Amino acid sequence: MLKVTFRVFGLSLWGTQFLCPLQLLGADLPTIVQRGHLIVGVKDNLRPLGFRDAQGNLQGLEIEIAQRLAEEIFGQPGAIVLKPVQNHDRLSVVMKGQVDVTIAKVTATPARSRIVAFSTPYYLDGTAIVTQRLDIQTASDLANQSIAVLNNSSTIAVLRYRLPQSKLVGVDSYEAGQKLLASGKAIAFAADQSVLSGWVQEFPHYRLLPLRLSAEPLCIVLPKGVQYDALRQRVDRTIARWKSEGWLQKRAIKWGLPWDNLGIERRENL
Repeated sequence: MLKVTFRVFGLSLWGTQFLCPLQLLGADLPTIVQRGHLIVGVKDNLRPLGFRDAQGNLQGLEIEIAQRLAEEIFGQPGAIVLKPVQNHDRLSVVMKGQVDVTIAKVTATPARSRIVAFSTPYYLDGTAIVTQRLDIQTASDLANQSIAVLNNSSTIAVLRYRLPQSKLVGVDSYEAGQKLLASGKAIAFAADQSVLSGWVQEFPHYRLLPLRLSAEPLCIVLPKGVQYDALRQRVDRTIARWKSEGWLQKRAIKWGLPWDNLGIERRENL
């Protein structure tokens, strides 16, 4: 007997069986409300967005955003389950329905928007720079200077465009970058503003320069599809109100994150 299997766009046809591995598994807003709690993917090792305190409790700006979002939906605190996720799982846990949303330092990009939906931004992240040197104040002070940067990171392209005269020194970890700064082999370290804000909290002898070389909107990740529009619209309205009331700004500043006081450095000023 001749057996024929068709596979088109991930769909399998075998006899009368029809398998659809692309089936959407996320919960829509009515399902979440009926369940009685919100399940959120978060970071647990990224100060000051999401990390554990000395007692092991989750805290940080994104933890507070998740907790308040759940309180907004259910009208009471505590109706939430926080699930720590790895960087490579931040989108897939939403797509698989393992969490309702992810709030874990995810930047909205066109490529990611093809597979998940994004809320309106709750924070504007971007490339920033830390240094110990008091004579480094502006981007122009970094010309012809050595700057440490993580290998294979998107920060490399930003620096090559915004600071073309700087000398980039690749490192494999933040610890390696710190050693370069301590040894004087690099005068600055470039990375995401949110990460470096946490770094200077742990190592106060470093300071964050008052500039941001790129803009990267951090957004809540939601499942993609019209059935999730009510959830996305509810989240967007909530974030918009938090901004207008000043709650997001106050919480970001409380966690040591720069807000509107950091403008994006214009190229003509470099």
